[in-house]
Amino acid sequence: MNFTRWSARLPGTQRRTSAAQAARAAAAQAQQASERSDSAGGAPGADGASGASSPGTVPAARGERLGPGDATPGPASGRPAGPTAPDASAKLSRPRGAAAGLTGRADKSAASADGAAHGALVTRSIDALSVHDLLGQVPALAAVVHGPDHRIAYVNDAYTAVFGPRTPGVAARDALPELVELGLLPLMDQVLRSGRPRTVKSRRVPGAADSRDGRESREARDAREPRDAFYTFTCTPITADGDSGVLIFAADVTDQVEAAERLRASERRQREAAVTLQRSLLPQELEQPDDLRVAATYQPGGTDAAVGGDWYDVITLGAGRTALVIGDVMGRGVRAAAVMGQLRTAVRAYARLDLPPHEVLQLLDGLAAEIDSNQIATCVYAVHDPNEGLLHYASAGHLPIIVRNADGTVQRAAEPTGPPLGTGGWVHTSSSLPLTPGASAVLYTDGLVERRDADIDTGVATLEQAFAGATGSPDIVCDRLLRSLGITAEHDDDVAVLVLQHPARTGPDAELFHNAALELLGGTEAAPRARAFASGVLSSWRFPTELHDLGMLAASELVANSLQHGTPPMRLRLRRTDRRLIVEVTDGDDHLPRRRRAEPADEAGRGISIIATIASAWGSRRTPGGGKSVWCEFALPEA
Repeated sequence: MNFTRWSARLPGTQRRTSAAQAARAAAAQAQQASERSDSAGGAPGADGASGASSPGTVPAARGERLGPGDATPGPASGRPAGPTAPDASAKLSRPRGAAAGLTGRADKSAASADGAAHGALVTRSIDALSVHDLLGQVPALAAVVHGPDHRIAYVNDAYTAVFGPRTPGVAARDALPELVELGLLPLMDQVLRSGRPRTVKSRRVPGAADSRDGRESREARDAREPRDAFYTFTCTPITADGDSGVLIFAADVTDQVEAAERLRASERRQREAAVTLQRSLLPQELEQPDDLRVAATYQPGGTDAAVGGDWYDVITLGAGRTALVIGDVMGRGVRAAAVMGQLRTAVRAYARLDLPPHEVLQLLDGLAAEIDSNQIATCVYAVHDPNEGLLHYASAGHLPIIVRNADGTVQRAAEPTGPPLGTGGWVHTSSSLPLTPGASAVLYTDGLVERRDADIDTGVATLEQAFAGATGSPDIVCDRLLRSLGITAEHDDDVAVLVLQHPARTGPDAELFHNAALELLGGTEAAPRARAFASGVLSSWRFPTELHDLGMLAASELVANSLQHGTPPMRLRLRRTDRRLIVEVTDGDDHLPRRRRAEPADEAGRGISIIATIASAWGSRRTPGGGKSVWCEFALPEA
């Protein structure tokens, strides 16, 4: 194939040729105008002596103004020799300003003509370059193929440096194996059929990076591992004399690809650090209450999303009561995770005070504003009391708790009892839901139910349906809820789910969970009656003698303290689980006892100290209806 005739058909060649022809035409017109100007300026010299002046004579600096009837000077005497020619008269009669303007325009015209002539010369020089010279000097890879089997017409030096020399006239499938490996042959066929260029970006060329840097010696390249390069290939259709071909142009984008990879690696490291921080701030192992079975899961957003501020927690409060918390800090990244960690720590500290749920959220609200006034968070704090079979909760702008009753019916908690944390100026309130034996509940964050193309209420309704049919242990229920809601590793938001079950005890398990209560009516017989009741109950539960005696002593001290400092109604409750014995006394006075050091001469003040010494844990709290509860518990010996 004659490659020379392809040069006129390469991209941009026709446009450059048209521009060169236009520039040459403009230069020719400018040159003709300059010649006409020169001939017009020499006309007066052709009429008389001015045109025949001898060498060395100085032309007149300015012409004299002559009237219409004046004659021009004669050739010998200088007298009038006849009427003045109209053109000469007009030229002489122009003022000096007009003559100067004509001179300036003539200079500009001459300069323009010179520039056009220079541009035409440069254009002719560029046009004189061959396609081999043009493509051979560009640093990008360039190859030209023709025909349906893409026979090689030309490859430039850059292409040869990367892939080696190629023999012209050989089909690309045989002579250009690199294009086969890169999958470009189907693309070239498509370019030939459609007549439209196609581009593929960032194709990896194994080992090609070593040939890019000519400053490195061959010995140095051979001493290290080969490096890959990346090229963006553009296939452009070209035509010459009815024969079609393809210009293959490959731009080296290795630096851009490596920079993008470094950026992705940096973002990946930052995300991994945020996820590590997030997971380290979450409970490493959930506390397992005696009366509940709980499980939780946390899944960060997809790889392109920054980690959020979702968290959960389970806190045993004592006397069989359990606090369950779930929340979501607005925003993403390390900052959201750090704020989440502070809020979770504060929740655990406030929970130790055994406050009602709304008071815990009230304290959290003020703390969130102090941590960051621009940061808000939603949260649900719930407390389960097995003696009451209720789930007391307070919600700070969070999604509703969903409860599945023992009969399979599902109910949703009411609207949030307060705004999100960090808004301030709001009094939170508490509410309650029944959670009887056999019932289950799920607490979750918005990532589980919120979708960009659907209302969040639709997501909550979908969760209700999925929760109604999700059976099994809490771990299994968590996994089923995630699958039912379509949560995958590519999900674009954090998800936290906390599932709790209050199992119905039957058979041998039921023998390990017992409750016994006695109303204390006051009077001198209240204390002996309480001791007799406690002794009988503990004996029926077949506790060891040591645990029986400790339980008797604890019940006696708590009852005596309530009779002395409390007010009716008073009640003694004994409760056993599979792991502990709980002794609890309630009365109508809301003054909480404190442990203090009694002096040797004091006759009172030692009851709480005795309880703290013999029991594994003790505490006190105010009851919702007024009054207080004082309790202690003993760990059962391992069987």
